[in-house]
Amino acid sequence: MKISLENEPNNVVKLEIEIPAKEAVDGYNRAVRRISEYVNIPGFRKGKAPRNLVEQHVGIDRIKQEALDDLLPKAFQEAVSKNNLDVISRPYVESYDFEIGKDLKIIAKVELRPEVKLGKYKDLTVEAKEYVTAKDAFDNALNGLLQRHAVFNLVVDRPTKDTDLAVIDFDGSVNGEKIQGGAAESYPLDLANSNFIPGFAEKLVGKKLEEEFEIKVDFPKDYHDEKLAGQPAVFKIKIKEIKEKVLPELTDEFAQKIGPFKTVEDLKADIQKFLDTTKLSEDVKSSSNAVFQKVLDGANVDIQSTMIERETQSLFEEYKQRVTSQGYDFEDVMKSQDKDTVMKELREEAVARIKNSLVIDKIAQEEDIKVEPADIERKLTEVQTIYNISRNDMVKQLKENPEIFNSLSQQALNEKVIKFLTDNNKVELKK
Repeated sequence: MKISLENEPNNVVKLEIEIPAKEAVDGYNRAVRRISEYVNIPGFRKGKAPRNLVEQHVGIDRIKQEALDDLLPKAFQEAVSKNNLDVISRPYVESYDFEIGKDLKIIAKVELRPEVKLGKYKDLTVEAKEYVTAKDAFDNALNGLLQRHAVFNLVVDRPTKDTDLAVIDFDGSVNGEKIQGGAAESYPLDLANSNFIPGFAEKLVGKKLEEEFEIKVDFPKDYHDEKLAGQPAVFKIKIKEIKEKVLPELTDEFAQKIGPFKTVEDLKADIQKFLDTTKLSEDVKSSSNAVFQKVLDGANVDIQSTMIERETQSLFEEYKQRVTSQGYDFEDVMKSQDKDTVMKELREEAVARIKNSLVIDKIAQEEDIKVEPADIERKLTEVQTIYNISRNDMVKQLKENPEIFNSLSQQALNEKVIKFLTDNNKVELKK
């Protein structure tokens, strides 16, 4: 087999491949036999018709295409292997000259991985933002714990307060038409933490038990349903129950009830430990991001437009799947947005993803950083913990979706390279 290469712009290589005549005709004959296995030719059992009849029945061009599908993978693999090409896409045939009895001549093109020119990536001094724990973080965490264990007691002798839970019937309409999904009975609404339309919960304060009334509120202008966005709505309300939130007392008994604590001081120490761990984790994340961004800024990568377009399209499909999985109609969502702006943002993200990946791979190559079996095992354990699945179920998923394994391997490599960069550069945290 003869192979010649010619470099073209945008990291593209043109391959001129000549497959010897005998090898080409052998591939052609194999194609004839395969096709004869599934076509019906009168007077012959499947797989038994002579070559000339198969050619008449399906056409020579169809057979040549089948032969090419058989011959090309091996030819491309040899071309890539012999010339040590770092390809990022499948080769595509531009033209071919396939005449039985003569050498098969193929002209194909393939995209190569863009060259990455690293700047300095070790012994740098980088500034990163230090995570500052809010002054009231401890009090908020402790209060949040009490709030989660609050109880609601029925109230019958006073109107609603803004800290109550009101059990209500409601029925909403816009311009005289009922709102789809805008009605419910015995709905428990926490007046202090409502996710209803702005102003809805506030207008229920000061109402008496069994009181029936109407309120008027406006849907937000950016509401996801275009028919309701910015529209004035009327809701008929009935207060069926009023419940007062009562927080538990902060005692040793409370601490023992909610966790492995003996005293209130043990509970407070655990909250402080959580806040300290959060700060440490955020500082590590900030340091890693700052170092990697510095390395990225110093790297030069010329990414071909075709590679960017493929990644942009992949991100668009991810976005579409995410929207539909949340129960929204994708076409409706796109109508409420500017598609050009969406695609521009996705393209920017695609460029960032590609550059990040290429720079990480280049550093791994330069420093001989490899993913070991222990790294994969650690990632698999993380997946088991996050999704609460058994090892057998996870192995089944990996067999059915090999791309998951590739993704985990890439994640493990990313983490090892980022750790290498953090360990080999100095970070100064600034508040």
